[in-house]
Amino acid sequence: MAGMPTRIGRYTVARKLGCGGMGEVFLAYSPAGDPVAVKLIRADRLDPETRARFEKEAGVARTVIGTNRVARFLDADPYADRPWMAMEYVPGRTLLECVDDDSVLPPLLVASLGALLTEGLGVVHAVGLLHRDLKPQNIILGEYGPVIIDFGLAAFADAAKGSLSKSGSIIGTIRCMPPEQAAGHTTQLSSAADVYGLGTVLLYAAAGHYPYDGARWEAIAAQVTNRDRAPDLSGVPEALLPLIASMLAHEAADRPDLDQVAKACTDLMGQLQLPPAEARRALINRTARRNGKDDIDRTASPDRNVEDRILQQAVLLDEHDLVSPLDGPPGALGPTVEFADTPTPPVDERPMEAMSDETPADGVPERRPRVPAAQRIAEELRDAYAQKPEL
Repeated sequence: MAGMPTRIGRYTVARKLGCGGMGEVFLAYSPAGDPVAVKLIRADRLDPETRARFEKEAGVARTVIGTNRVARFLDADPYADRPWMAMEYVPGRTLLECVDDDSVLPPLLVASLGALLTEGLGVVHAVGLLHRDLKPQNIILGEYGPVIIDFGLAAFADAAKGSLSKSGSIIGTIRCMPPEQAAGHTTQLSSAADVYGLGTVLLYAAAGHYPYDGARWEAIAAQVTNRDRAPDLSGVPEALLPLIASMLAHEAADRPDLDQVAKACTDLMGQLQLPPAEARRALINRTARRNGKDDIDRTASPDRNVEDRILQQAVLLDEHDLVSPLDGPPGALGPTVEFADTPTPPVDERPMEAMSDETPADGVPERRPRVPAAQRIAEELRDAYAQKPEL
């Protein structure tokens, strides 16, 4: 691609946010000025069958409602020279960044993370779609809690025709890929594939590593597809071990469904008498505070500090054998992309939703605190009296 696009569909491009195996991501604005994240799909992922499936899945994606845990699908053009999709722009850090910068999460916050994400995935699965690429990089921890991004790109997961032969061009992330997907059996994927992906997310949140790793993707794929090679669960707290181990089961049929995952997570919070709403607030406080949002959602009960309780209870969870329920048996199509003639400016390689509320010249405007109307009127009256004493 020569230069950076100036427009993608009806969206005006501001700057490049990052790139990955599927394509490039740009911060852009709608005609009314709303920020959106637009992803341009790589040309080598395209064929007529893939375009048609993308059109179908994009139509279904627009119907996903009833959750705050999935970035909203806004628009798409499957038949542009380079297909694109526009998603809600979600500011915040990725789970990968939070763990790498601030260390792993306490067990109760991992449980809260799991419970919230299962709600989002449940809504997606209810309309017959899968994510297929759940990983720490695709979870944004923003001011309202965790949000799943890159939803809606599953249509391109078959573009490689089930082959892993092209080095560096695997659709999906091999470290977070279920065995059936890593083996190329993409037509056999079910909701259990997303349960596995969510298991890798919770593992990273709890222990800071993936279930399998290696220097080359081929070596990792060989581990993932080997039924005799157990995932690396080192560092996982005892309270979370049964749940995460079951989610990473080699056979899809041996994994819990989303309802079981949600129940295990809420049971863990309940065993320590911590309401899910308080756990969510503590998760936000822990993950968003270093993103310039120290005052976010700090509404815990005045008689106790929820985060301190969680940190204390994290020690107790490792010392007591808690029973887990899993311990038993198993659009109107826009114009083609327009490019500028000027060279591409320096790339910001951070994930698209990892942008803070800083105010770059071409970025998202800074959010300033809103002055209450009563205070504003009082200040205006004081100014009026100062200027016109006769009033």
